[in-house]
Amino acid sequence: MPSIDRRTLFAASAATFLTAARGAKAQAAPVRVGVLTDMTGLYADAIGPGSFLAAQMAAEDAGGSVLGRKIEVLSADNQNKADVGSAIARKWYDQDGVGVVVGMDNSSVALAVEQVAKDRNGIAVAIAVGTNDFTGKFCTPTAFSWNYDSYCLTHGIASSLVARGLDSWFFITVDYAFGAALESDASNAVRAAGGKVLGSVRHPLNAGDFSSYLLAAKASGAKVVALANGGGDMTGALKQANEFGLQQSGQTLAPMLCTNTDIHSLGLPVAQGISLMTSFTWNRTEQTRAWSQKFIARHKTMPSMDHAATYSAVAHYIKAIAAAGTTATAAVAAKMRELPVHDFYADNAKLRADGRLVHDMYLVKVKKPAESHGAWDYEEVLQTVPGDKAFRPLAEAGCPLAG
Repeated sequence: MPSIDRRTLFAASAATFLTAARGAKAQAAPVRVGVLTDMTGLYADAIGPGSFLAAQMAAEDAGGSVLGRKIEVLSADNQNKADVGSAIARKWYDQDGVGVVVGMDNSSVALAVEQVAKDRNGIAVAIAVGTNDFTGKFCTPTAFSWNYDSYCLTHGIASSLVARGLDSWFFITVDYAFGAALESDASNAVRAAGGKVLGSVRHPLNAGDFSSYLLAAKASGAKVVALANGGGDMTGALKQANEFGLQQSGQTLAPMLCTNTDIHSLGLPVAQGISLMTSFTWNRTEQTRAWSQKFIARHKTMPSMDHAATYSAVAHYIKAIAAAGTTATAAVAAKMRELPVHDFYADNAKLRADGRLVHDMYLVKVKKPAESHGAWDYEEVLQTVPGDKAFRPLAEAGCPLAG
């Protein structure tokens, strides 16, 4: 058997090492995005599978990779339960290499995941989360709120209705952090505008039967019955309010959170005349129309503001990784704050120190059936509310990072 000299052995070893190194580089761990949302519950139409698709579209539009690493999008159902959501996020950060969790879409889930992200050195981006505490007293350096909060949803509606003489209010409120925040912010805005709050009732999440709550609202004699809830709770309450004749008796129904998917579910005969705040309407510009047409071709419904915000957040996260040249959490979070958000969803918006994305909001009115020119032509924009007017001032946020 011939002998092998040391130079031959060294060359063979070096070749094996280089081959292994190239293989390791080619198989670098993917950049993973986790979409944690309500996939099957009362918020599934406005969020759910559509948010997963929106995140996938953002990854595809980025070319499917960043820094030479494939982008993978995972999804999970948080079931609107804080313990379920936090357990999924913990596993994603610890075991699955997820760098950012997007969505949450329930205030209690969002607050829980925000702290998990802080403990596990991950990034958390809330999309449809109402509680102001997310960017307030519980703010962290790696948590961001992209779409709305209870302050921006309520102040424009309340001041507008009170100015029209609708100055007495009664609240039907979902009994968890989101509902409490909506009622509190709207009540403050009503009183600041010179109106008064006559009372409120609380209902459980996914209530189903609103008869007793609607009877209390009707008996109050309030000019405005405000619905401090969302999703299936809001649409269910509106449908039953129509059956109980609240609008026919002269009361105005004001949902604090209503999306175009909710309007679609209700139908224009029920939803007509409702005023609401939104961060996105699909037919506003050439850019919103173009993206929305791509979305509806795959999802078969028009995107909600939550779907559009999810795309924007994931696209910005990917851009921040590319700009930072790394997936390291602190560097990416810093780039997310540094770079403006300029896309079809938000025009030169900025992330504040408290994690709030400051962007324009739109006061819209639901069209009458005769005013609609086709499928999904539901909303008329009445007013653009600039971001610095729409959202709570940073000095009032109560976030320790605000300085």
